[in-house]
Amino acid sequence: MRKVFIFLGIFFFLLAGSSQTMASDVLTLEESVDIALERSLAVLSADEEIKAKEFEESSAKADFYPKLSTSYTYTYLDKDTVDDAKHTTWLFNPSTGLHVPRELSPLRTDNYQFNITATQPLFTGWRLTVLRDLASLGVDTAKIQKVSTIQDLVLKVKAAYFAILKTEKLQNVARQAVEQLEGHLAVAQAFYDEGIIAKNELLQTEVQMAQSRQDLISATHGVLLSKSLFNKLLRRGLTKPVRIKDILDYTPVRLRLDEAVEKAVLNRSEIQEVSLNVVAAEKNVKLTKSSYYPSVTFIGNYSRDTDELFLSAVTAEDPDIWTLTLQADWTLWEWGKRRDEVAASRARVAKARHLLNEIKDNIHLEVQAAYLSLKEAERNIQVSKTAVVQAEENYRMNEERYKQQVA
Repeated sequence: MRKVFIFLGIFFFLLAGSSQTMASDVLTLEESVDIALERSLAVLSADEEIKAKEFEESSAKADFYPKLSTSYTYTYLDKDTVDDAKHTTWLFNPSTGLHVPRELSPLRTDNYQFNITATQPLFTGWRLTVLRDLASLGVDTAKIQKVSTIQDLVLKVKAAYFAILKTEKLQNVARQAVEQLEGHLAVAQAFYDEGIIAKNELLQTEVQMAQSRQDLISATHGVLLSKSLFNKLLRRGLTKPVRIKDILDYTPVRLRLDEAVEKAVLNRSEIQEVSLNVVAAEKNVKLTKSSYYPSVTFIGNYSRDTDELFLSAVTAEDPDIWTLTLQADWTLWEWGKRRDEVAASRARVAKARHLLNEIKDNIHLEVQAAYLSLKEAERNIQVSKTAVVQAEENYRMNEERYKQQVA
């Protein structure tokens, strides 16, 4: 007897666990969206794009700081070159005001040279500043693109969620139609057997029955396809069973069309992204104009030149040389090249502004179409409720007539 109680206890425990598992498998709309966002490859790609743009911004900022480079070279001169080289130079003597010859030390066969150079840009015509600003805009654009990716995914998940509910409802309607026509076919067969209706009427009922079964098959396929799409968005197996919670609540939208348009213009990520593109195009004009100005660079250099591999000084001359250089570069004439580049940049600014206005117009139209569809759906809800009541009453009356005729 004790074993029986133990067995029953284990059985009910497993049954309760199974029930909890089945209940937990029922997904709500919010849970579906969270799972999709957590597993989405598109969202992960958007995150990586943000990281890439942030590294590019950091790289652009690094151009403001000094750059340090080094080099080590070895040069071999053959003996004839060393012997034939001129070893005399003329130096200015400030005490006499005359140039006097000076004998240089002989050239070496082996020459080792080590260099360290530090370069600091002082003025670039605001080129580095604009490049930094463009990199910062790239980060902002990547973040907006991530928001757009998230919004698109949420919309797709919600559409797939409600598509499942819709197709399941259509499947239920098709199943009910089959059940009703099965009863109707049984009544028609009884009428035909009693000679009340002709063969043609029975055949019509059989055709309707066959069509309703075909509709049920199509509705079932629609459910399977909608669930496969839902699983794909959640990155689950396409054939994994799907159970979602039905949403029966309906709350009318209290929003005027002009308010909806205003919200869309303020919040749509497409407008925000293209607005940043306009700013970036304006920055590119300034970047192109930077070539009108000279660039000024400060260069510091240290070099050591010896005939020894490890740079040990073995001659009387000082092998170390220090130089400080202030270098200015300025391109004065390029046959109108820079003028044309600036004009092209300004044309791209105008193009970006036209695109922004076009997107605003398209969004205005989309909002209006969605608003009208929403209002139409609200009216259809009431019409459908009335139609359901009427259809149920018609079915009840027709069923009563058939039963009376059979009797």
